[in-house]
Amino acid sequence: MKKILGIGSALVDILSRIDDEEVLNRLGLPKGSMQLVSADEAEAINKTLSATNMAAGGSAANTISGLAKLGAEAAFLGVVGDDYLGRFFEKEMIETGVVPMLVKSSTSPSGRAQAIVTKDSERTFATYLGASQELSKEHITPEKVDGWDIFYVEGYLVSNPVMLDHALKTAADKGMNIAIDLASYNVVSENREYLLDIVKNRANIVFANEEEAKALTGMEPEEALDYIASMCDIAVVKIGKKGALAKHGDLMVRIAPVDAKVIDTTGAGDMFAAGFLWGLINGKTLQQCGDIGSILASKIIEVTGAKMDEERWEKIFQIIDKI
Repeated sequence: MKKILGIGSALVDILSRIDDEEVLNRLGLPKGSMQLVSADEAEAINKTLSATNMAAGGSAANTISGLAKLGAEAAFLGVVGDDYLGRFFEKEMIETGVVPMLVKSSTSPSGRAQAIVTKDSERTFATYLGASQELSKEHITPEKVDGWDIFYVEGYLVSNPVMLDHALKTAADKGMNIAIDLASYNVVSENREYLLDIVKNRANIVFANEEEAKALTGMEPEEALDYIASMCDIAVVKIGKKGALAKHGDLMVRIAPVDAKVIDTTGAGDMFAAGFLWGLINGKTLQQCGDIGSILASKIIEVTGAKMDEERWEKIFQIIDKI
């Protein structure tokens, strides 16, 4: 089985639920977006909202955790603070089976992502990057990536292009396949040309939801899928309640959604990527990869937060064993 190394912002997810969407307006957070906030803004948000639960998070970290739970050999590279949240993050990653490649900052507190869930189950993120943004090219050496087969990158890292360019080149030089999730529609809009360059010249596998795909290409899902697939090996466009589309070469498949009782959409895209990549490294067909991704996405949205209990994982194993 191929091994996967993920790189991204090491964040602790702090989940809160709200009934009044006006709270988002007062906090200056566009619904459904991911906004970077300062330490002071993060503290103000933390004081305004009541936390429901806390978990090791960050987009790539969630996907890598999902892969490890499925039985893949998976590692995560990121930076945390030398503090309670940093120790919490490392402990949770180890408990899910992830190989931690964590750098500890001596100057900054650990990053955190305040996930705010509205009554319709949509989530809005206010992210304080903290120590996670100290990830630098010096932390990504040929020795660290040696022996891994797939390099999984979250699109949020476009905010650090010097590091990201170095990371992608280092991985490519070692013969790794590069997979990227485009992260958030506003991030794509603000970094469109840079991300197009990565998709065209670096990435082998690209994940996007329909808003991100439109921000990147200006096209509706099917046209966007064709365009992205023309630049890489495998393209996936997730279309919410309608499922997803995937394309490899001339083969395009439609991935049906799995019925679920939606509680919280946090982590749905991350778990879809985990399921899809697990299928890929286990030699599954494109359709099967998508179906496994859809199963994981359907299960995570039935719980609060981006982590699932062991009973739910057992049900997932029973279902995917039949695919």
